[in-house]
Amino acid sequence: MPFNPAVFKTRALTAVVFVAVMLIGLLWSGWSFFLLFSVIHFGCWHEYVRLMDATHASCARVPRPARLLVMAAGWTAMPYAAGRLLPGLYESVDGLVWPVLGSLYLASALIFMLLRAGTFDRRVATVYGAGLAYISLPWALLMHLRSGAIWSEADGDGFAGALDRIGHMAGYAMPLVIIATIWLNDTMAYLVGSFIGRTPLSPVSPKKTVEGTVGGILLSVVLVTLGARLWIGAAPSAIGSVAAVTAVAGTFGDLLESKLKRKAGVKDSGHFMPGHGGFLDRFDSLLVATPFAWILCILFLR
Repeated sequence: MPFNPAVFKTRALTAVVFVAVMLIGLLWSGWSFFLLFSVIHFGCWHEYVRLMDATHASCARVPRPARLLVMAAGWTAMPYAAGRLLPGLYESVDGLVWPVLGSLYLASALIFMLLRAGTFDRRVATVYGAGLAYISLPWALLMHLRSGAIWSEADGDGFAGALDRIGHMAGYAMPLVIIATIWLNDTMAYLVGSFIGRTPLSPVSPKKTVEGTVGGILLSVVLVTLGARLWIGAAPSAIGSVAAVTAVAGTFGDLLESKLKRKAGVKDSGHFMPGHGGFLDRFDSLLVATPFAWILCILFLR
């Protein structure tokens, strides 16, 4: 895809505002992070449901109360995963309240569906179950990383040790690494693909090229690793591994969302960001990359 200065200017200006809002939500407090991603959670769900309605006739018949209850059930995983990130709420509410509440929401949604359809629709159950795994689970895992819980007993000279030594950064450093990798990968892939991209990557996303994809992954990993090394003195091997997993998984996340849009017959999942589309268009890579980055942190970087 040739470089288009007008498109790049629109995308860049929108991205500046977007980055500013994201950084405020990420760095200001645990509550700001939680509220920001609660909005993103429901925005992604809204667009996902619209795509599924356009793809499967049975999904379009799901009653509105049932849809909202499933979304709310997925959202309950976020305060549960946040834990001590939300002072006041954590001390006043037993953490087990959230799984119980989520189960009640799901049971109520099932009742609404049965009353409306008169029978159990497996396709609808699969679509909404996939939505919980695709949308709600990643945001809950990102909330868990932001809480800093997995770094509380870290020591040594690796990434976890660096996080432990600087205390208050233990929560937001890892989400910053993941989100920065996604942003840089997207930007670098666009620029590299615009100038030297020749080989189409996939029929699902015709504008993406192999050159742009590889260039985006390599440049994002290098830039994030160097930045984290200078910023917190983190071990390059640890940061590089997280960035590499994030960039590769994020690329698959982008292709997955493109597949969903193609099946639904739409160009963008929404229009809340000029030049970037909707919530899913903006966060598709992060949705798929977060679980893989979380697993890597749990298994090797604690």
